[in-house]
Amino acid sequence: MKVLFVGIGSIGTRHLKNLTAVCKERNISLEVTALRSSLRELAQETQSLIQNQITKLDDTVYDLAFITNPTNLHHSAIKDLVGKANFFFIEKPIFEDCTYSLAELNLTDKNAYVAAPMRYCGAYMKLKEVIKDIPSYSVRIICSSYLPQWRPNADYRKVYSAIRAMGGGVTIDLIHELDYMVDLFGFPIESYNFKGTYSHLEIDSDDLSVYIARYKDKLCEVHLDYFGRTYRRTCEVFTKEGTIVADFGAGTVTLADGTVIDCTEDANMRFVREINNVLDIMQGKAENINTPEKANKVLALTLGKEI
Repeated sequence: MKVLFVGIGSIGTRHLKNLTAVCKERNISLEVTALRSSLRELAQETQSLIQNQITKLDDTVYDLAFITNPTNLHHSAIKDLVGKANFFFIEKPIFEDCTYSLAELNLTDKNAYVAAPMRYCGAYMKLKEVIKDIPSYSVRIICSSYLPQWRPNADYRKVYSAIRAMGGGVTIDLIHELDYMVDLFGFPIESYNFKGTYSHLEIDSDDLSVYIARYKDKLCEVHLDYFGRTYRRTCEVFTKEGTIVADFGAGTVTLADGTVIDCTEDANMRFVREINNVLDIMQGKAENINTPEKANKVLALTLGKEI
């Protein structure tokens, strides 16, 4: 299988390592090419997994292309690869804006998948199973973390998350929470969003984003921030019998009666499951659970726009 990586930063490297391991398990031969903006030296472990490094596309057609460069470059990268990739794995969010034409880029549910790793998290999968048939009154979703601790070896002020022009900002950087809200409950009837830059962090992107989403039978609150010193990623579902809480950091789901279900696992497992699922989608063995169309609609919801 010929695979192209467009962007070989932290998330691209993670996918590269996982793809290599999964293909080895599945006895799939792999030839990896990295399309790079410069040929600066990569870490030896990463470089050993790449057979070719290029700075310009040629006529090669790839079986799979990973779009793992900064969000604001996704559109141009995909446009350049029309006719040169049979399937796309597009890192979330799909674009920095929801106004691009998917038809123009020839992106369909048959040839592209948009990353949604939270849906493969053990605690999330258990939460989805638990609440499937339980009516809820209200949902509170929180993702709070400290941006300078995301990449300890990098200056947080220079990563794309901190830079609005690169598609950074907590609103779309943490699109995972809106994505799984839609996965659990569908699209809301209406939603309101307030966001801005409020903390001491030296960034020009938004560091706080708060949503209220209205459904026919419930309200959902979503809180996203870059400045929480104590990592917190939870989903609280309020029901007649009590509150069901998924703590994704702790890897637990607490039922209304207080029973705690342990879902702890290595954090990389969700990404491994996702790679396996993408290969199954390519082989026609699995449904595409995050198509470009759906991902673009979630992006529109995130940005408070209509498409």
